[in-house]
Amino acid sequence: MTATRLTPAQKEQYDRDGYLIVKNFVNAEEVALLYGLATGDDQLRSHAWDFKDQSGKHTKLTLWFTPGDDTFGLLTRSEKMVGSVQALLGEGEVCHFHSKLMQKEPQVGGAWEWHQDYGYWYKNGFLYPDAMISVMLALTEATKLNGCLQVLKGSHKMGRFEHLFAGEQQGADMPFVEEAMKHCERVYVELEPGDVLFFHPNLLHMSEANLSDKPRWSLISAYNLSYNVPFREKNKSCITPVSVVPDEAVLASEPVGLSDKTDFLNKDDEITLKVK
Repeated sequence: MTATRLTPAQKEQYDRDGYLIVKNFVNAEEVALLYGLATGDDQLRSHAWDFKDQSGKHTKLTLWFTPGDDTFGLLTRSEKMVGSVQALLGEGEVCHFHSKLMQKEPQVGGAWEWHQDYGYWYKNGFLYPDAMISVMLALTEATKLNGCLQVLKGSHKMGRFEHLFAGEQQGADMPFVEEAMKHCERVYVELEPGDVLFFHPNLLHMSEANLSDKPRWSLISAYNLSYNVPFREKNKSCITPVSVVPDEAVLASEPVGLSDKTDFLNKDDEITLKVK
C-alpha cells in the first residue's frame, strides 16, 4: 500500500497546526449508508454509553475495538483511510485502536470539556503520542449551534497536560488550558457530512452542548503504529496491523451493521476512555 492520498502540503499543515480537514473525504452515498446504519443499528444502540456534562445534558457514544467486515469496519480499513493515516504518521504499520459513534442529539446533547486524546491514552501505557491519531468523520452537519468541535491550533506542541475529573468526564487542567488559549488560535471545526478531521492526540479540543434542532453524529476512529506497544492496554487491536480493503468495498458489499460478536467497550470495563 502506498500513502499518496495526502499531499506534502497537507502533511506540513498537520504537523504545524495539529489537525487537518479534508472536505468530501467520504461521498454522499457512503455517508447516507453509514448514517442509516448508525441510526438503525440495535447493537450500536444497546451498547451506547450515556454521559452527563456539568449542566446535566447527555451525550451518547458507542465504542468498539476490532474492525470487522461490517460497513463501519470496511470504511476504517479502506485504502483511503489507512493510506491517509500512514501519510500523516509516517513509517510503521497502521493499526486500529478503536472506533466510536458519537451521538449528540438536538437540544439535549451535552458538552465535552477541554481535553487531549493523549491525556487518556497515556494512562493506557502508550509511550509515543506522535504514533497515534484520531480521525473524525462527520455523518451530519457540524456547526457552532449544534456543538461542533473546537480546537486550539498548534497546542499539540505543548505536550500532554494533566487531566482531572469534571463530573462524569475528565478534562485537561484548566489553568494550563487558559494559558494555552493566550497563545493558540481557537478554531471552530464546522464540517459538512462526509468531511473528515485528522487530529493529533495532544491537540486541545472541546465541544459545547447541542442547542439546535438538528443532531450532530460523527464516527471517530483512533489509529496507532504497531511499534507503539502499550503496557496497560489489554486489547490487541491497537498493535494488530489493519487488513486493508479497497475503497469500493464500502458500497460494493451488502450493508451490514455491527454484530453481537463485536468487541464493544462496556462501561464497567477497567479501561480509561477518551471521549469528546
